[in-house]
Amino acid sequence: MEPAARFRREVRAFQDAARQAAETGAAPPVPSCPGWSVADLLIHLGSVHRGVFSIIEDRLDGPPDGSDLSFAGLPPDLTGWPDPQHAPNLGPIPDGVLDWFEEGAARLAELFDGRDAGDPAWTWSKEQTVGFWTRVQTIEAAVHRWDAENALGVPRPIHEDVAADAVTQTFEVMAPARREWTGAPAGAGERFRFRRTDGEGDWAVHFDGPDVRLSSGAGGGDFDVELAGSASDLMLFLWNRIPADGLDVRGNRDTLDRYFVLVPPV
Repeated sequence: MEPAARFRREVRAFQDAARQAAETGAAPPVPSCPGWSVADLLIHLGSVHRGVFSIIEDRLDGPPDGSDLSFAGLPPDLTGWPDPQHAPNLGPIPDGVLDWFEEGAARLAELFDGRDAGDPAWTWSKEQTVGFWTRVQTIEAAVHRWDAENALGVPRPIHEDVAADAVTQTFEVMAPARREWTGAPAGAGERFRFRRTDGEGDWAVHFDGPDVRLSSGAGGGDFDVELAGSASDLMLFLWNRIPADGLDVRGNRDTLDRYFVLVPPV
């Protein structure tokens, strides 16, 4: 499946969950995103989509100016809309919010379709390409779909192709960035193995000083902790959505507890 098509698939699934929540007449709180409701998820993800669109389309050299929200395409009258400054917004989700979200997601998908993955674009990462944004926004749509369904009590697993890529992306991109943003302590040689049980996938991760080193974990080795589970469960653990209790964990529990010190959630 092409990257833009994968993004569309994950966004549609999020939209379906959000509309299902709206049909309840309220905006359920999201247990996996404390302090947010499904309405807040819509505003967050919709704003991100429109911000990314502006970065690529307008060739920005940084994120959109937060003091000028014209990039977000908000309507003049925001009566009844969730206010991010007063989250969680638990009232009914206006139809206009859903329509605004879907319009912004469709525009971003069309933009991804029309650009090559290697086209230049500002990002917060060392990789400065449109492909970076397509990958990241696919993963983010998938995890927030899970969040929205979790708010309804019926979270389905993350699609296996996105989940497996998200595990890789965690250590290629997110872990180094989160460590830098939060001033995480230096690694002391901790070695983790993440083994997928529902398909191919074996990740060995070594925290060495400031570095996060990713390689194949196949063939065994001397690991402090080994975690095995489906690609979806491994991703959800790494994104701090589920505890390690649902995984097959072997090794030093103290080192496992240290994982989210080495890679703090943000």
